[in-house]
Amino acid sequence: MINVQDISQKKILIIDDEIEILNLLETVLMKEGFQRIFKASNGIEGVKLGREENPDIIILDIMLPDIDGYEVCRQIRDYSIVPIIFLSAKTDDLDKLLGLGLGGDDYVTKPFSPKEVAFRIKAHFRRNEYFNIENKLDNKKQYHFDDIKLDSETGEVFKGSRLISLTAKEYGILLFLARHPNQILSKNKICENVWGDEYIGYDNTIMVHIRHLREKLEDNPSDPKYIKTIKGLGYKLSIGRD
Repeated sequence: MINVQDISQKKILIIDDEIEILNLLETVLMKEGFQRIFKASNGIEGVKLGREENPDIIILDIMLPDIDGYEVCRQIRDYSIVPIIFLSAKTDDLDKLLGLGLGGDDYVTKPFSPKEVAFRIKAHFRRNEYFNIENKLDNKKQYHFDDIKLDSETGEVFKGSRLISLTAKEYGILLFLARHPNQILSKNKICENVWGDEYIGYDNTIMVHIRHLREKLEDNPSDPKYIKTIKGLGYKLSIGRD
């Protein structure tokens, strides 16, 4: 259970050009206990507020009047790994995959229930709280596999001497895999531990994040050495084995 006081301190940035949606989400989120809510009605303003306010999560519409949500996400990813939940009337899987591929963490299609958005935000914070508790209980703070190092205290991942930029969900997946090396982890288990949700509907989402992890960590992403797909079962982080 998330502490109510903690919720009230979380910063939420909503970027949407529909004033009705901005106000509706703000009203529902405040009823759910969130108090620090920032709103932007266009992409440029959203990028600016994201940099100035350093929010804990961003709700981002794709169809904006100046620059679209994809470009907003690109620009925000230049300076932050803040979790981003896309809002869009587009229901095509390719649009969802594009948003996730650019660094988005979740995707909600319009029309949507404001309660669903609030649920997804709370699920993210529960998941983050769980990781923080698990980090404190886990005596092992660093994970090494060949030239890759993950530091669970700083949240940093290095390949050799190069710092690798990961999104929050990419980092969560890698940390979960690293804590269970050489074990097959089902997609359902990954969803429960990284998204705090059921697996239903997350198939493409997980595949995109795994693909991007491989592109960032593997020497040959098409023939991965570390993050292996176990057909029909899930994924595993292969360490110290061929």
